[in-house]
Amino acid sequence: MNFANLVSSTYWKRRIEGVLFLLLTTLSLQAQPVLPLDSILVRINQDNPLLKPFGSRAAAARAYAEGARSWMAPMVGLGTFRVPYPGQSLAEGSNRGSLIVVAEQTIPNAARQRAEQTYQQSKAAIDVAARGVTLNQLRNDARQLYYDWLVLEKQRAILLENQRILQLAKKLADIRYPYQQGSLGSIYKAQGRLEELVNMLLMNESTAARKRIGLNTLMNRPKTDTFQIDTTNRPEEPLLTLPTTDEIGEARSDIKRVDKQILSMQAGIEAQKARARPDFRLNFTHFLPFVGPVSLMPQQFTLMGMISIPIVPWAARGYKAEIKGMQLDIDAMRSERAGMLNDTQGMVAQTLTDIRTLKTQLSNYETRIIPALRRNYDTQLIAYEQNKGELPLVIDAWETLNMTQMDYLTRLQDYYRMIVSYEKELEK
Repeated sequence: MNFANLVSSTYWKRRIEGVLFLLLTTLSLQAQPVLPLDSILVRINQDNPLLKPFGSRAAAARAYAEGARSWMAPMVGLGTFRVPYPGQSLAEGSNRGSLIVVAEQTIPNAARQRAEQTYQQSKAAIDVAARGVTLNQLRNDARQLYYDWLVLEKQRAILLENQRILQLAKKLADIRYPYQQGSLGSIYKAQGRLEELVNMLLMNESTAARKRIGLNTLMNRPKTDTFQIDTTNRPEEPLLTLPTTDEIGEARSDIKRVDKQILSMQAGIEAQKARARPDFRLNFTHFLPFVGPVSLMPQQFTLMGMISIPIVPWAARGYKAEIKGMQLDIDAMRSERAGMLNDTQGMVAQTLTDIRTLKTQLSNYETRIIPALRRNYDTQLIAYEQNKGELPLVIDAWETLNMTQMDYLTRLQDYYRMIVSYEKELEK
């Protein structure tokens, strides 16, 4: 067997192994379930562990609110009243003191309790809005992984087609070489390009596996679970009109969180104002005399009602300072809200500009650049098949077409990412 035959036999052995590998891979992919993007987003909303603490925190805030209507525990006491010191001589029938039993209950102001309960309940709404912020980020991550995987599937289809075409050119070169109609260097060059395609396919499969692991992680599934994506799925193209700040405020959960924080602060101000309302206290004291005639030392009691005076300056200073501080916090949050709306609107405007530009570039690739390079490659391949061209020219034409297709996919990935970024900014 001569050198060319040895090279050819080794090459075809590796080709058969590669075809078997791809066939097994294709069969395994066909057996895997297909998960649409909507199903993945629903599972993330239900199962992602990062979202569960927010529900617990909201429930905790509601539980704290239930305690706001509680009363102080009653106080009871036992003691003596007007008992003489030991060793003193007392006249017959004189007062020898009494045993006293005391019961006391503080009665809180109902209006103040209602204000405190409302304030505690308002904190639950903040946690609910905060959950929306985290969910929006998780949905953004899932969309990004999904559409990156979709581009990888497109890349894989192109690589397989390029492999098939280059194998044809390599086969023609192997047939012509024994008849002195081609060079051994051209065969080696074609074989090298085929091996590069094998590496690119392996890298493509590895990257797709990473995307699958990322999606499994977001869905809180076993990381090695296999599934396929819906390759017919496409992101919805956004309207190229800039939304108003009011529309952004209605859509974004982080803006809603700031709104809930402002409402909670306002409820806190009302709770502090309610501290100016008085509390009440009821005291009952019963006297049991130690000795003495009943007519001279009857059983006695004292019933006393008390009211607090929280409006005095030394008591009002505390809640008035709290009210002032909360009002300043509200002013700061309103300024923060305005800044967030302004930044978001600017980001959306930039994203829409990038989307418009990438859409035009993709259209040029699809309608002009790639078709022209494909015709150039087909022309070189036909000329080579008719023995009117050289294999290096075919490989050069293929390399140009392949590089341009990869550039197209890179821009397509950027286009999808821009749409995902737009959807994140407006929480579509």
